[in-house]
This record gives sequence, C-alpha cells and structure tokens, in this order.
Amino acid sequence: MSETQQTRTAMPEVDRLAANRAAIAARRARAELKQRLRSGELSPMRVLEQSRIPGSAAATLRITDYLLSFPAIGEVKAERVRQQLGISERKRLGGLGKLQRDRLEGFVRDRTGASSGGRPPLTVLAGPTAVGKGTVAAHIRAHHPEIRLSVSATTRPPRPGEEEGRHYFFVDDEGFDRMLAGGEFLEWATVHNRSRYGTPRGPVVEAAERGEPMLLEIDLQGARQVRANMPEARLVFLAPPSWDELVERLVGRGTENAEERARRLETAKVELAAADEFDEIIVNDEVPRAAARLVELMRGDTSENR
Repeated sequence: MSETQQTRTAMPEVDRLAANRAAIAARRARAELKQRLRSGELSPMRVLEQSRIPGSAAATLRITDYLLSFPAIGEVKAERVRQQLGISERKRLGGLGKLQRDRLEGFVRDRTGASSGGRPPLTVLAGPTAVGKGTVAAHIRAHHPEIRLSVSATTRPPRPGEEEGRHYFFVDDEGFDRMLAGGEFLEWATVHNRSRYGTPRGPVVEAAERGEPMLLEIDLQGARQVRANMPEARLVFLAPPSWDELVERLVGRGTENAEERARRLETAKVELAAADEFDEIIVNDEVPRAAARLVELMRGDTSENR
C-alpha cells in the first residue's frame, strides 16, 4: 500500500470522530432550542430570525419541529400547516427559500397576533414577588381609564362581588379545554393544583385593531408564554429599588409565615435574574411614578426618564 493510500485510509477515522462530536453538539443545541421555544423563553419569530445565521441551532431546526413548538399544534395540524405553506418535511429553517420564508413568517404573525409595525398589541407587566405589580396595575385602572386591563378566564367559581367580563371570564373545565384546543390563550396555568387561569387572545387582538392600549399584569412564566405566542408584545419588568426594600415589603405584608417568606425570597432571586429578558425595566420606588412611567411607555414615549 502506498503512502497516499495509507493517508487516505487513516483520515476518514479522524474525520468521523470529529463529525460525531459535532453532530452530538448540534443535537444538544437543537434540543435546548426546542425546550426554550416551548417554555416561552424564545419566541417563534426570534427563532425564525436566528435561523438566518448559517450553522446556528435555529438554522438546522426542521420545519416540523418548529411548528410543533406552537401551542395547540400537534402532529396532524403541523402536517397540514406545512403542506399549506408548501414546505417539504425535510426542510430546515436555514434552508428555506425566500417565498417559503415569507409564507412561514406570515403564518407566525397571523398565529401570534403580531403585526409588522406600530404600537405593540399588548404590554405585559411582570416582576418578582412583593414588588407591587398588582398595586401599580390598580393605580392605572383608577387613574387612567383609557388603559384597558386584560381580563383572564378561569375555571374557579365567582367570588362575592366579582362580575363576569370585568374581573374574570368564568368558564367550566370543558369550556377551558375547548379554548385551549383552539389556541385561544396567550398563556395559561393551573394554580394551586386546582383552578386554571388563562389570558384570551381575542380581546387583545381586538383592542390592538382599535388602537386601544392594553395591559396584562402577570407572573414571569406567564410573561414568557406571551412572548412565545405574541412576539411583538412589550414586556416590562417591575423591579424593586433594592433587595432590602423587597424583603421589607414582603415581611411588611404579614400574609406569610417565616417558611413561606423564605421560599418566596428564594424565588424572587431567580425572578430578578430574568430582568434581561424584558424590553423595559421600571423601578417601583413610588407607585404613582412607576405607573406614570408605564403609561408613558404604552402611549409610545420610550425616552429614558426612569
């Protein structure tokens, strides 16, 4: 065997080892990407944008896996959507032609209620426990009637004084299941292993079409779901002036025992670390000031006067 032949027989083994390592790394990156998509940490539109980068995990994601990341889309519906878009099941996002990409982007915008420009269809207010999200939202409700507050649907029965359509939309479990199957929620969750709560998509889209600003006050996980389902929603993080102030507020409420306070404070540390996921950060040093800044953002004033 000649030296050239020996070289040719030795090289493929090295190449195979390197290729195997690269393939394993690529599979892990895609698996992480799909998990972040499903959890709401990444929105479908952002992944579609990232897929323009050659060699990225988004670029190597199959169209079927991408479609399956959408809420209420299973294998049968994903197949139907893919055929309607005229995209082969073997196609990866990075390999889409211009017309295919344009059709897919149109589908994503229609599915999520996103528009190509203008005022965000929804402003989401989230933040750590005891930061005062509910208080700021209540202040806006009382002093800014032009701002609509999103009304959630729930499977729990009405409490005394609660009105249908004002405090909640009250539905039974079957009704909630139908809304879920129809992809009618921007986000939803089961609370205390009992009742389910969800934010209906329809009123948000209708308000956006009328040009009415709408506010949704929710927890971090719900905000991530909204980001996944409506990429052009504006996410606002309400932060405390300091950690000590947050602790003082939680203790001052007097609604939790020592064990529960400790658990909530540990959760708050994790929630504070998520601030970079948000489009804007407002420090809640004074409720009227924080509320005024939020209303300014919703009206389109994005100047730095925080």
